[in-house]
Amino acid sequence: MNEQHTPYTPFPGQDSPVTVIGLGPMGQAMTRTLLAAGHPVTVWNRTAGRADGVVADGATRAATPAEAVEASDLVILSLTDYQAMYDILGSVSGSLAGRTLVNLSSDTPDRTRAASTWAAGHDATFLTGGVMVPAPMIGTEAAYVYYSGPGEALERHQAALTLLGTPKYLGEDPGLAQMMYQAALAVFLTSLSGLMHATAMLGRVGMKAQEALPELLTLADSIGAMMRAGEATPGAALDAREHPGDLSTVTMMGATSDHIVDTSRSLGLDLALPEAVQAHYRRAIEDGHGGDNWTRIIDGIRDPR
Repeated sequence: MNEQHTPYTPFPGQDSPVTVIGLGPMGQAMTRTLLAAGHPVTVWNRTAGRADGVVADGATRAATPAEAVEASDLVILSLTDYQAMYDILGSVSGSLAGRTLVNLSSDTPDRTRAASTWAAGHDATFLTGGVMVPAPMIGTEAAYVYYSGPGEALERHQAALTLLGTPKYLGEDPGLAQMMYQAALAVFLTSLSGLMHATAMLGRVGMKAQEALPELLTLADSIGAMMRAGEATPGAALDAREHPGDLSTVTMMGATSDHIVDTSRSLGLDLALPEAVQAHYRRAIEDGHGGDNWTRIIDGIRDPR
């Protein structure tokens, strides 16, 4: 016989209870931020010992996932992926009715939409979130989180969620926040790989990372300004499919990519990243766009062959 649970829906005020499931560095940071603001926080983690620190700070340790879910109307998930949500909550789905699940885990937009449907099937409200800062920045002015799903759910819990980072709402489609998160991480991860590749290049000629990285990070910090220069609305030319080659051309940037590959090869480094970049420019040149702006490489990315 399935036990029936009465939905728990307190007014989500400043001291409303919150549950956090998943206590990696991000989950711990969110828990401490909520505690500091006066929210009672119930926590659960598959490895129970990870809760010790936040419990010492005032959180309540739940013995089971069901106990954790039933402690709060707002349940925040900070897990490796969406499968982990099913693994943890699948056996306690009877406890989900009336709750708001805010899944801040990373996965694909399609899996996110499926998860929203799954939650709705158990009478729960589902919000997707993408946290755009590392754990140490949670709760700071620099923190922000993309959300999508029911707007009223975000509005209802905005006071608590804003503590974690400024909410940026993208729309009702639960996949939108995940799409923005993955797009942003595509920039972030390739930038990190680029920084490590460049550091390895300089290391081959005797420059230590503590010397190289400050210079490389100065360049990384200026990329946004470079992209904004000369265009009042960044991206407007891309939307219009305009690629004027008056500043930098595909041919010029492609030649640079060739030089990076050749230099990396001579240094005995892995070529996966520079060859991937080189391929974008070679494709655009082969398609007859060598005189266009470097942004023309988006055509090959949009339409791979």
